[in-house]
Amino acid sequence: MLGIAMTTSAPELNTSEPQEYKDLGFGSVVGGANEKRLLNRDGTFNPQREGVSFLAALNAYHFLLSISWRKFLAVVSFAYFAANVIFALAYLACGPDAIIGQDASKFGGEFARAFFFSVETLGTIGYGNIQPNGFMPNVIVALESLTGLSVLALGTGLIFARFSRPTAAIVFSDCAVVSPYRNITGFMFRLTNGRANQLIELEAKVLFSRMEGDSRRYDQLDLERTRVVFFPLSWTIVHPIDEKSPMWGLTREDLVEKDAEFLVLMSGVDETFSTTVHARTSYKPAEIKVGERFVNIYNPVRADGTVSIDVRKLGETEPAGEPEEWNDTQTFHHTMHFSAFSPSRIKERRKD
Repeated sequence: MLGIAMTTSAPELNTSEPQEYKDLGFGSVVGGANEKRLLNRDGTFNPQREGVSFLAALNAYHFLLSISWRKFLAVVSFAYFAANVIFALAYLACGPDAIIGQDASKFGGEFARAFFFSVETLGTIGYGNIQPNGFMPNVIVALESLTGLSVLALGTGLIFARFSRPTAAIVFSDCAVVSPYRNITGFMFRLTNGRANQLIELEAKVLFSRMEGDSRRYDQLDLERTRVVFFPLSWTIVHPIDEKSPMWGLTREDLVEKDAEFLVLMSGVDETFSTTVHARTSYKPAEIKVGERFVNIYNPVRADGTVSIDVRKLGETEPAGEPEEWNDTQTFHHTMHFSAFSPSRIKERRKD
C-alpha cells in the first residue's frame, strides 16, 4: 500500500465535493481509460481541438515563436531555399535572354544561374556579373527585392523575440518515489533549474487524476510546502499520504487499474526578466518507484565552503530502508547531506 500509518482501516474517499473546481480545465470526460496521458513529460498536452478550419487555427507568428530552435532553423532554411527556387523559375519563364552576363555553363546550367541570381537579389548583394534583361525580369527583381527586405525585417524581429522571450527550463526527476515520511509515506519528486539564471517565488501544484467509474476524477494534493522563495539548488516536492490524502489506502496495482496520472504545474518569477514563467510535467504509475528514495544529490562541501549539487543524480534512487529510519523529510533528510556528506565546519573551527 502507498499509504502506511498506525491505523487499521482506510477511510472512504469523500466524493461529495464539486469536481468542476478540481480538474484544472480538463473536465471529467477527458482522459478516460485506454486513452493517452493528459500531459506529456515535456509539458505538451495530448487532448486536441478538432473542427477548427486550417486558416482560423493558423498562427505563423506563434508557431515560429514556440517551436524549438532546431525546427525554427529548419523552417527558415527551407523557406529561403524554396523562395529562391520559385524566383529562379520565374526568371526562366521570362525566356532565355531574361538574365545576361556570364555564360550559364559557368554556373552549371540555366537554372543554377537563375537560382544564384535570385540569391544575390533576395539578399540585395549584386556582384554585377549577371543582370536582368527586359521589362518582366526587372519587375521580378523589384518584387524579389521588396520580399527580401520584408523577410529580413520579419526574421530579425522573430529572432529577437525568440531570444527575449522568457521561458523556464526546470528539470524534473525521471521518476517519482513513494517512500517513508514522518511515520507514514509520501509521494515525492525532485526538480532543479536547468539554466544559469535564477528563479524566485517558485510555486508548485500537483493534481492527482484517476478513473472512478466512467469518468475521471481530479484532486489537488496537499504538499509539504507549496512554494519556495529562492531556488538556487534543488527542491524535493512531497505530498504526505495520510488519512486526508486521496492516495490513502491505494496500492501500485490500484494506480495502474485507475489509470492514475500526477499532473505537475510549476510557476515562478524569472529574476532576469522579472516575468512569470511556467513549467509542467506528469508522472504515470510506471514512472513511480514505491519503497525507494532519491540518492544524495549534494557534492562534498568545497574547501571554501561552497555547496553544490550533481544534477546528473536528480532522478537516481535507492532502497528507502525501514520506515522508522525516515521520520523527517526536509531537504537535508532527503539528501543526507548535512548528516553524512558535509564536514562540520563548526568542529573544524574548534579544532583550529
